[in-house]
Amino acid sequence: MNNEIISPSYLCIKPKQIQMKKFVFILAVLVAIQLQAQDFKFAEYFKDSNMRVDYFHTGNHEEEHFAVDRILNDGAWAGSKTVLIDNLEFGLYFFEILDAETDKLIYSRGFASIFGEWQTIPEAKEIWGTFHESVRFPWPLKPVKLVMKKRNEKNEFQTIWLTEIDPASRKVNPAAKPPEFNTWDYMVNGPAHEKVDIVVLGDGYSKEEMDKFHADIQRLMGDFFKVEPFKSRKADFNVRAVETPSFESGVNKPHPGDFKRTPLSMSYSAFDSERYALTYDNRSVRDAASEVPYDFMYILINERTYGGGGIYRLYATVAADNAFSDYIFIHEFGHHFAALADEYYSSSVSYEIGEVTVEPWEANVTALLDPANLKWKDLVEPGIPIPTPWPKEKFDAFSYEVQKKRKELRSQNAPEEKLEALFEKQRKHETKMLENFQYSGKVGAYEGANYMQHDMYRSYPDCIMFTRNKNDFCPACQRAIGWVIDQYTISQTFLLRQQTE
Repeated sequence: MNNEIISPSYLCIKPKQIQMKKFVFILAVLVAIQLQAQDFKFAEYFKDSNMRVDYFHTGNHEEEHFAVDRILNDGAWAGSKTVLIDNLEFGLYFFEILDAETDKLIYSRGFASIFGEWQTIPEAKEIWGTFHESVRFPWPLKPVKLVMKKRNEKNEFQTIWLTEIDPASRKVNPAAKPPEFNTWDYMVNGPAHEKVDIVVLGDGYSKEEMDKFHADIQRLMGDFFKVEPFKSRKADFNVRAVETPSFESGVNKPHPGDFKRTPLSMSYSAFDSERYALTYDNRSVRDAASEVPYDFMYILINERTYGGGGIYRLYATVAADNAFSDYIFIHEFGHHFAALADEYYSSSVSYEIGEVTVEPWEANVTALLDPANLKWKDLVEPGIPIPTPWPKEKFDAFSYEVQKKRKELRSQNAPEEKLEALFEKQRKHETKMLENFQYSGKVGAYEGANYMQHDMYRSYPDCIMFTRNKNDFCPACQRAIGWVIDQYTISQTFLLRQQTE
């Protein structure tokens, strides 16, 4: 038996012809067998510690290069000891860990990066850029090969870099990082190996504002666990926080000329987009996050100005004080956690998008190149036309007027209250429009998604990846999120739930 576990979410959507009780029994047996096999294989190849490889990622719009910065101990291993191989294959990049002696694949994960996004903007055609990045995996007992892959023009992964790592080398630092920051457990439901572990960092919070940092976590996490599928699978998560106090309140905002320096170097105006908030200081962020076990990361920004960001398996960010912070928090986590694509297309973005010739890899959008094999066709009711009609022209006309007004307000440096009022007006109008047409509430293929007005489709009339209307993920997004949860925990909750249905 190989070390690829059969995920509950994968199995639950395939064999419809099998009676549920029999299927659950087979599923339980398969999971139990593979759990035993993989627990053994983890101990054969890894120890219960986290290896972090920091590297520099350099290039321009058409080439890229890698150079190792340092290899070090990043704390106890928090990830699954069971699901070691990534069968989802989400993300623009993918890394593999091979046993150096046998070339056996022993660990893999997909991911995305700031460099990968930066490479698609016009600036990358004019200058070279260098970004600091990391990959994390269980500490190997013997020498391994780190293989970096990236999607080509056919969306297939191909190798772009390989380096060998000897854990016994003097260039590898096994020393544990001394504690530096205060930490706080918001919610711990069980051992890190058996749960999805989220670390929450904060930037722009002064020492005197740590109570506010805690209150923001409680409020936003409270909203987060009201949304499916996180609501139903809350017991599968641990959430911990790390305090990184700033000298003063707020973070860097270049567009209005409000410049600051903070411990994590959070800044608006990433890729010259006033609402895109990222940090390029990967080393500081990773060092702070390593204070607690984590798989995924959220950075709260102590600001009201609308903004945030989310990159698959890097981090998500949110302006904690904005009137739409609950929406931003959940939307950006969709990017970070399940590599969900943006489904909107009227907002301005920095990316250059060409003609679509291959099916996108994201789980929630499609180019509909092969309508008969729609990636979520099992969720579509009989009789729903593909593509699916919706009031697109009316929606687009209103949406583009909102974007025009938004641009005017930003150019005037208008107070945030005016932007929030505009977004609230947009939310009410769009909600009414999308809830009152023939196929409202039906899974189909609705044109307009992934920054493209035409030739790209989403699965549902409305979704938190499409509008600010309501904090709900569509069925296709919920399913993808469920798959990722299964990657990090073999959910006994899932098995019990299936037994009662």
